[in-house]
Amino acid sequence: MIKPIRTEEQYAEMLGRVYDLMQQSIHPESPESDELEVCSILIKDYEQENFPVPKPHPIEAIKYRMEQMNVSDAELSEILGHRSRKSDVFSGKRKLSLNMIRKLKDKLQIPAEILIQPY
Repeated sequence: MIKPIRTEEQYAEMLGRVYDLMQQSIHPESPESDELEVCSILIKDYEQENFPVPKPHPIEAIKYRMEQMNVSDAELSEILGHRSRKSDVFSGKRKLSLNMIRKLKDKLQIPAEILIQPY
């Protein structure tokens, strides 16, 4: 019987069960497939509650996205307004403005919830 995960021991057992199920040749819509799906959902919920992943620092998110999208410093300066703004933002002398956040969200597809965090 599948039950909610409340302890680390139950979590470890559920991980073991998922591992066992994944070693089998499971057919879609079989009882084993349903069990695997339910166990995975329970594990995900437990992990989100007990091992939350912190949101990245806004500046680190910008740097990471620049690297991912091959955005140059000059292109970022255009997004932020001026070359000096990029330097000021990255050094911590200036915070991101609402206008900058909007542009970063649109141009670099960085979620606003990451960019608006205090830092």
